[in-house]
Amino acid sequence: MTYYPIFLDLRGRACLVVGGGEIATRKIEGLLQAGASVTVISPEVTEIIRDHADAGELRHIKRPYRHGELGGYFLAYAAAGVAEVDAMMASEAKMAGVLLNVVDRPVLCDFITPAVVRRRDISIAISTNGRCPGFAKRLRQEIEAFIGSEFGATLESVAAQREKLLQGDGTDQSERHKRIEAALDQAWNDLRAGSKP
Repeated sequence: MTYYPIFLDLRGRACLVVGGGEIATRKIEGLLQAGASVTVISPEVTEIIRDHADAGELRHIKRPYRHGELGGYFLAYAAAGVAEVDAMMASEAKMAGVLLNVVDRPVLCDFITPAVVRRRDISIAISTNGRCPGFAKRLRQEIEAFIGSEFGATLESVAAQREKLLQGDGTDQSERHKRIEAALDQAWNDLRAGSKP
């Protein structure tokens, strides 16, 4: 199976995480970073999740997941590691139209979460189509070693030039496009030479 790569705007979207361990914590951190409205259902949670709840950054329901609670969410993670809960959530997600990821059970997933390299506004997603997440993690580490912070800084510089050119300076669209391409060429040459923006 081949997954369709996509980046989602989760700002203000209701997202559910069932589970409170280390894997759930990583999923929650990513959802919060994306601006999602997060609810966690789990009797026990990590200190990090508890801190987010105490700070009002997420809602924590301190008990196991119950049948029928998935409705109303846009996206959910089943990260409790309980096979019966995984199966129940997968069935409910299909009926409710909720995107679901069941940790370590790709056959029950509507989506998988890729390994991601981030440098400011640069996001590089790496996937093995759920076959071997550890391989994606190692590949991410290799890419992180190559793509340093200077790439994010270069993007900021080139994007600012592009925005200024797109506002118009009396030149036609073709000329603006040539100038943007020239700025990109210069940025790549500087990156190859090890220059800082």
